[in-house]
Amino acid sequence: MRYELLIDGRSTQTDERLSVENPATGAEVGSVARADAAATERAIEAAAREAQSWRETDPTERERALLAVAEAIEADADALAHLLVEETGKCRATAEGEVAETAQQFRFYAGVVDKVRGDTVPTPSSRLNYTKRVPYGVTAHVVPWNYPLLLGSRGIAAALATGNTAVVKPPSQAPLSTMWYGQLLVEELPDGVVNFVPGPGSEVGATLTESRDVDAITFTGSTSVGQRVLEAAAANITPADVELGGKAPAIVLPDADLENAARGIVTGIFSNSGQNCVATSRLLVHEAVHDDLVDRVVELTEELELGVGSDPETDMGPVISAEAKADILSYVDAAVNEGATVLTGGGEPDAPDLQDGHFVEPTVLGGVTNDMQVAQEEIFGPVLSVISISSAEEAVEVANDSPFGLAACLWTERLDATKLADRLDHGLVTVNTFPVSMPQSPWGGNKESGIGREGGLEGVEAFTTVDSVVIEYDDMSEP
Repeated sequence: MRYELLIDGRSTQTDERLSVENPATGAEVGSVARADAAATERAIEAAAREAQSWRETDPTERERALLAVAEAIEADADALAHLLVEETGKCRATAEGEVAETAQQFRFYAGVVDKVRGDTVPTPSSRLNYTKRVPYGVTAHVVPWNYPLLLGSRGIAAALATGNTAVVKPPSQAPLSTMWYGQLLVEELPDGVVNFVPGPGSEVGATLTESRDVDAITFTGSTSVGQRVLEAAAANITPADVELGGKAPAIVLPDADLENAARGIVTGIFSNSGQNCVATSRLLVHEAVHDDLVDRVVELTEELELGVGSDPETDMGPVISAEAKADILSYVDAAVNEGATVLTGGGEPDAPDLQDGHFVEPTVLGGVTNDMQVAQEEIFGPVLSVISISSAEEAVEVANDSPFGLAACLWTERLDATKLADRLDHGLVTVNTFPVSMPQSPWGGNKESGIGREGGLEGVEAFTTVDSVVIEYDDMSEP
């Protein structure tokens, strides 16, 4: 699998390439051309040249193009899911779900195209005041590697639907699937409307976020990098939507269905090998049901089958890189040094057929307190920290005692669950399920988890601004 840059409707070769490896086997999956600052600037220039024309394009044409991409993704869903497994290491079922929701994103925003409306404002009879939602112009999209299709398409589809042009930086670790649908978009849209420039964040990402010709930025990634994106955007007063880190709490109260909760918690932390911004990495369990629930969580965790994502028997694949594996294991060591206990996992699997990949055992840590490093920092790996709480009040306090506020879940049969949910300072709160995304629902975090919302109709707001027009019918009086 080999891709070139996609700039101004054409494939563009470069002298340097980025090699992509399967994190489960170490084998090369493919490569992409490596963009530099100059190539990125050419992509921005192409997008800027076409911004006005695309803004004025008949909405039915924008709808047609997005539907065509959705249909193409669905037609080749098996091949695209296979590619996603190969470059990220994720399990086949996870990849299939991501491909399906990516197609749904394009379908949803195709349906939004002709529903972006303004309003009329009550005024004296001598005036007419109306508002209109207008696209920003050139939008920059920095796509993460953990869900490159889904998280990239959420912003790209919304931006294109609302009349913006786009320059996309696919993730260096897993750019192939993003380039796959990038090729589709380039084929369906006028030259220059969408451009794809894979390359390092320090060069391509920095060029995008620092450019005066970029009118809006969307970034998904770590909080530390997100801070730099916001600093760069501030220099040009560029609107920026950033979705950053998370430390999602899963609260289990005494009246919860413990079997259901255990299954949801294990899925919530170990799906995609814990490489999920809404991974439920903190289990806040009431002391009355602590032992029963933790025993079941450990049991289910130990039943997980590690392996290559393409194997249908695999429940959890590798993490993305050797560096990520080392970082995750260092968090486990730090937790033990602070007094936590490894209830299961905590190291690397010793199976001979897993030695070439970046595998970490699914890990459950007991005896964790919320002030420990493992409970306060995002690990981005398959590590669950169990924290005992004595009341619903304490659960809310501990859940909110975090620099992050992206997602939380609550397991309870209480009729006042919505009252508890309202007190959780997180952008997404789910009850009796792990955090889930849907094309029609907004997505984003509070506190250090980000600024702004994408997804749903809020995605329209993320990529448009409101202009107000006032018309005066009466003549001007004498000054």
